[in-house]
Amino acid sequence: MMSRRGMVRLASAALVGAGGFLALGAGVRRRDAARARAVLDMPVVAPETPLNVFHLGHSLVGRDMPAMLAQLAPAGHDYASQLGWGTPLLAHWEPDVPVNGFETENDHPKFAPAREALQSGDFDALVLTEMVELKDAIRYHDSAKYLAKWAQFARNARPDVRVYLYETWHNTDDPAGWLARIDDDYDTLWVQRVLMPAVVQTGVPIHVIPGGQALAAFVRAVDARGGVGNVAGRDALMARTPEGAVDTIHLSDLGAYLIALTHYATLYQRSPVGLPLALYRADGTAAVAPDAQSGELMQQIVWDVVRSTSFSGVAA
Repeated sequence: MMSRRGMVRLASAALVGAGGFLALGAGVRRRDAARARAVLDMPVVAPETPLNVFHLGHSLVGRDMPAMLAQLAPAGHDYASQLGWGTPLLAHWEPDVPVNGFETENDHPKFAPAREALQSGDFDALVLTEMVELKDAIRYHDSAKYLAKWAQFARNARPDVRVYLYETWHNTDDPAGWLARIDDDYDTLWVQRVLMPAVVQTGVPIHVIPGGQALAAFVRAVDARGGVGNVAGRDALMARTPEGAVDTIHLSDLGAYLIALTHYATLYQRSPVGLPLALYRADGTAAVAPDAQSGELMQQIVWDVVRSTSFSGVAA
C-alpha cells in the first residue's frame, strides 16, 4: 500500500503538473477545479497514532471545543491554538494587522504563536477557519490567498502535515435564513471561493471539517422530532449573552460537544458513536452534557455528515 507521504506527493504533483490557474477570490477555471476535486476526493489515510493538532481561528473554535476533542480522542492527543475575535486568516498572517482580542483569547496554557508552532514541525494537523461574514472575508480579506499561505507554510515545515479548513456558520438571525446560509454557502463560498483556489495554488490537499453541515443536520433532526432528550431545539446549542439572551452565533457546551465530535470523526476517521457524553471545559469545570438520547443522535448524525460531505477526506 502506498504510504501517506507518497499519496501526498502524488496529489501535489497532479495539481502542480496541471499548471493550475489561480484567480483568488473569484474561484478557479473549471478544468483546474476538476483536477483539484479529483485530488480532494481521494480519502485521507486514517492516522494510526494520536494527533498533535494546531487550531488557528477565532471564537468559533474557542477554548472548550479543542479541550473536548482532546478528551474524545485517543490517549496522547494534544493541541495548541492561536485565536482572536472574529479574526480573518489575513490578520493571523500579516504582522502589521492587529488580531482583535489576541491577549484575551490567548490567555490560556494551550496558546502557542502560530508561526513558531508550525515551523517546529511538531504538529500532525493544522485546522484553520475563516472569519464570518464569509462573503466579507472573501471580498476584503483575501480568504483563499491566506488559506493558501498558511497551508503552504505548514507544509514547508512538515511535508506530511494534514491541513483542514473548518467550516462554520453565520448568525442565527441572518436575513437569508441560518439553515439556508449553511446549505448555500458550503459549495458556493467555502469550496468554490476559499478551498479550491487555495488547493490549485499550492497543490496542498486541504480537506474540510464540516461543522456547519453537522449543526444544520442535527437541528433539522431535532426539529423533525419535536425535540430530543435535553435538546428542545437549536437554541439549546447556542450560548447565552451576559443579559441572558440567546447568542446568535457562539455555541453552548452542547454545541461545542457536537463540533468536537465533528473534528474527531474527520481527523481520526472513526465513528464517534459510543464516545463519552460527560466532558470538561478547558478550565476543568464540568460541561453541560447531552443526555443519552440527544448524545446518541448527535454522534450518529455527525458520522453520517462527515462521511457524506464532499472533501472531508473521509470515505463514505
